[in-house]
Parts: sequence; structure tokens; C-alpha cells
Amino acid sequence: MGIAALPLADFEAALLGTDRVAAGRILEAVCALEQPLVAVEGLVAPVLERIGAGWERGEVALAQVYMSGLICEELVEEVLPASKHRRINSPRVALAVLDDYHMLGKRLVHSVLRAAGYEVLDCGRVEPEELIERVIAEQVDVVMLSVLMLPAALRVREVVLALPQHVRVAVGGAPFRLDPELYREVGADAMGRTASDALSILRSFAELAA
Repeated sequence: MGIAALPLADFEAALLGTDRVAAGRILEAVCALEQPLVAVEGLVAPVLERIGAGWERGEVALAQVYMSGLICEELVEEVLPASKHRRINSPRVALAVLDDYHMLGKRLVHSVLRAAGYEVLDCGRVEPEELIERVIAEQVDVVMLSVLMLPAALRVREVVLALPQHVRVAVGGAPFRLDPELYREVGADAMGRTASDALSILRSFAELAA
């Protein structure tokens, strides 16, 4: 099933109507034809970006953004279960959603890294100050940040400037895909376009450290 054939409009309508049952059926049907991660990245992530863009234009209520993200988190949890792989503890990786109410991007990256065997520190939704304190306290080596809105993307610079110099920062989310140079402007070391990019980013960081 090509991206153009995915039922984006139907899935968006189900989410905006907080119809979890309908959204679940749509995702289940797509997963029957595609690998679950491919289905999630091709259907769920783009629709949530569309809903986020609608909020920025004043066409979607914040409550709809929040509920859409919550429904999608639950659905993704069902189709991307936790891995049983042996865990890799190095480098020490932390994931966070920076100053946003949208957790799906972090959830996808978490699933990819866990499936590859990495142990991951999930910081959830945090403000820059809280994240900085936790990264230092937990002796994190790599921070991966997911954002949905541009204001949150711009706050990445606060995090980068306050972290120890050895800590690498990777970012992802709609603002960075729309402006491929934005990650450099906020001081991040890398940008991922999809959750699957997290693995190649970690490998590139390891090569630089070697």
C-alpha cells in the first residue's frame, strides 16, 4: 500500500471525533498490509502532524490535539509491543518530549530503540530546566528530543547550551522536517526524519566518539 493510498483523511476524522474504535480499526487494517512501524510512520505520524498544523492555524482545539495524541499512543502501544531483546546500556540514551503535549514521536523512537536492544531512559514530557537536571543526574550521553510545534523546537537551544559538552543531542518532529537547517540553528547534533533514523544517528554518534 503506497502512502498516497493510506486512509489519512478517515484516520484524521476519527481522531478529531475522539473515536478510538474507528481509529483502531483503520490502523489495524493498514497493519494487516504493512509492517506495524511502517504503518505507524506512514499513517499515524503524518495525521498527527496535520492535526498539529490545524491547531496552529486555529482550526483545531488544543483538546483535540491532546486527545488525538493520547488515542494514538494507546494504539501504537498495541501494535508496537515492547521487545524481548537483550538490552544495550551504552551509550546512555534519554528520550523526551520538549514542552509539547504530543508524545507519539517519542513513543515511536522508544519502540525502535527498544526493539534494537537499547536500554532507554524515558523522561516523558518535560520543560528544558527539568530535562537538563535529569540528563546531568543520570549521566546521559545522548538526548533525543521530539517536538510538534515550532516554539518547542526553538527551546532546544536552551537545552543544548546548558548540557555538558560531551552530550549529543538529536531532534525530530514536524518543525525540523519543514526546515532541514533548523536543527543546526538550535545547536542540535543531528536530526531524524523518521523514528527509524534513531538507530543510524546513534551509530554515527558512536563513530564520532571512537
